Amino acid sequence: MAERLKARTMLGELAAEFAGTLILILFGVGVVAQVVAGGFGDHDSIAWAWGLGVTLGVYVAARISGAHLNPAVTIAMAVFKGFEWRKVAPFALAQIAGAFVAALIVRFNYAEVLAKVDPGHTVKTQGVFSTLPGNGVLPVGTWGAFRDQVIGTAILLFLILAVTDVHSTPPLANLAPFIIGLIVVAIGMAWGTNAGYAINPARDLGPRLASFITGYHTAWRDQYGQLYFWVPIVGPIIGGLLGAGLYQLLVGRFLPIAEGPEPGRVPEKDSLENA
Repeated sequence: MAERLKARTMLGELAAEFAGTLILILFGVGVVAQVVAGGFGDHDSIAWAWGLGVTLGVYVAARISGAHLNPAVTIAMAVFKGFEWRKVAPFALAQIAGAFVAALIVRFNYAEVLAKVDPGHTVKTQGVFSTLPGNGVLPVGTWGAFRDQVIGTAILLFLILAVTDVHSTPPLANLAPFIIGLIVVAIGMAWGTNAGYAINPARDLGPRLASFITGYHTAWRDQYGQLYFWVPIVGPIIGGLLGAGLYQLLVGRFLPIAEGPEPGRVPEKDSLENA
């Protein structure tokens, strides 16, 4: 019975990661398709829609799986926060699958306008689905983009841990997804030039695969013809570990472990229920 319950719990967590990542990518890749192929919107609308996609995806999955929605987050949580290693690969696969299915939906829905703008399905609209160095137009190479992904994802994980650390001053549970979404908006507005701020291996790999099987035959390469798909996979994983490690080093290990609310403070709901 215990094993069956454990399997059911695991299935629920994977389903939540799949669903949350699917919602994230429906809004994220969808807005890029609208801007690039439809001509509606600009960089700011892209940044905001990605952030809102993160917020909504986290709301979908947080109660069941913790809403990682990102292999870099899952790996960092396993290294620094005690997340079970046996769940890392299944979580990552569920996240990639959710991103893949969402990208297929966007590809299907925007098929006509993508074909009109870019009949050959070239690098001109490849960036709708997957990232490119310098967003496909600026003079940024592979290593510049790799550096950018390490830094951007380090910022992301540092701040996610700061927002969700129960020993610090986290927002109320129902506001945490909104704050995390704002973090992504801020990263998009400040760190979107060099590599399109993938900061998430699933966000890039799933849609890249979807675009490849639907006509984008150069999906694995950048505008220079170089193999590029590995950059938004390896860079975010390294950056996530770096950011989470720096948070633990600079902040997390110095936080007091409070046994209850300080005198004069109103206990949180959970504290009252556990009293």
